[in-house]
Amino acid sequence: MAHIIVVGNEKGGAGKSTVSMHVATALARMGHKIGCLDLDLRQKTMGRYVLNRQTYMQQEGLDLPTPTYHELPEVDPATLSEGENILDHRLSAAVAMLEPDCDFILIDCPGSHTRLSQVAHSLADTLITPLNDSFVDFDLLAHTDTQGETITKPSVYAEMVWNARQLRAQAGLAPIDWIVVRNRLGAQNMVNKQKMESALEKLSKRIGFRTAPGFNERVIFRELFPRGLTLLDLKDIGISQLNISNVAARQELRDLIKALNLPGVTPDF
Repeated sequence: MAHIIVVGNEKGGAGKSTVSMHVATALARMGHKIGCLDLDLRQKTMGRYVLNRQTYMQQEGLDLPTPTYHELPEVDPATLSEGENILDHRLSAAVAMLEPDCDFILIDCPGSHTRLSQVAHSLADTLITPLNDSFVDFDLLAHTDTQGETITKPSVYAEMVWNARQLRAQAGLAPIDWIVVRNRLGAQNMVNKQKMESALEKLSKRIGFRTAPGFNERVIFRELFPRGLTLLDLKDIGISQLNISNVAARQELRDLIKALNLPGVTPDF
C-alpha cells in the first residue's frame, strides 16, 4: 500500500508548493515510484510543475526521474448515492489509480479550507505543514497572547487536523505523523526567532506534531519552476559547479528528507 504524504496548510505564501515539488522529485530521484495529486483545482501549481518538467525534458532530450501526476477524474453524479459527495469520490478514485504502482502518493493541498483538503488530511500517513517563521503564520496553528508567549487556544487548521486524526482512529488507521516545516528561518538568532521556537515547542506537545527545518528564501527556486527542475537536477543539465547558495539549499533538502523519516527512504544525494 502506498504511503500518503499530504502537504497542507490554510495560508498561502509559506512555501508549500516548493516543499511539494522538491520532496516529490527527491523521492523519484532516489528510485521510489511517486504519484502526485494537486487539489488546488484552480491554480494547480504542482500540476504545472510536472507539466513544465515533461515539456523541458522533451525539448532537451532528457530523461529525468519524474513524479507521476494525475488530474482528479470526473465522476458521473448519477452514480452517487443520496448524500454522497462528488469530490470525495473524485479524490478516492485518483488515489486508487495511483496506489497500485506507487510507493508514495503526494497530495498538494490548496492554501485554503476546502472539502478536498479536509478529506485529504484524513488520508495522510505523513502530514507536512510548511510555515514561515513568523507569528502571522503561527496563528494558523494557534492563538497566543499579546506577547506571543502564552498559547490561548488551537486555531482552525489545528482543529481540522485533530478531526482528521479522529476519523483515522475510527477507521483503525495508524496515527498521522505531523511535521511542521519551518521555512525562511532568519540567519540571526533574533528575538522573534527565539519566541517562535519556544511557542512551537510548547504547541507541539499540546497538539502533537514534530518540527523540521525547511528552506530559506532563495531565488533559484523561482528560476527553476518554468523548466520543472529542482536543485537535484542541475548536474543533469550541465551545471557541474554549484555556488554556495545552491550547495546550502541541497543540504536543506537533505535535512528535510531525513527529518520526515519516511519508510524505506535514506537521502543519498
